[in-house]
Amino acid sequence: MGDNDKSKESAKLAATLHETPSDIGPFYHGTKADLPMGALLTAGGSSNYQTELTMNHIYFTALVNGAGLAAALAKGDGRERVYIIEPMGSFENDPNLTDKKFPGNPTRSYRSTKPLKIIGEVRDWVRPSPEDLQQFRERLADGNGEIIN
Repeated sequence: MGDNDKSKESAKLAATLHETPSDIGPFYHGTKADLPMGALLTAGGSSNYQTELTMNHIYFTALVNGAGLAAALAKGDGRERVYIIEPMGSFENDPNLTDKKFPGNPTRSYRSTKPLKIIGEVRDWVRPSPEDLQQFRERLADGNGEIIN
């Protein structure tokens, strides 16, 4: 209302809030690794989807079935596991599933360079059908799953 400095300050704050998630969880990470409670998941592993790619972030979601899909698509022969995790530092919206590729963050997907601490395991989640898994694998193989690292 005529206060340009206040307007600029408000716009800057709004942009910051748009980039910084306000989700308080609970949060989940899907994998086939058998890990103990208290273990720390860290960035720097190889991608489940592009084996030649070393990941700069560790990924997680606030949707238990989204973590279940990640577990089903994960490398390895172990049982699919969905861990309840606690981010040990700041995190951001996952650009692979948000504004860089899709509007907003409907999957409530995040990533961090800081560790994620395992604080529990969910055993009751909806597993994707074999048909759904095949569709996801085909999209990844077609190159439509390029990772923003």
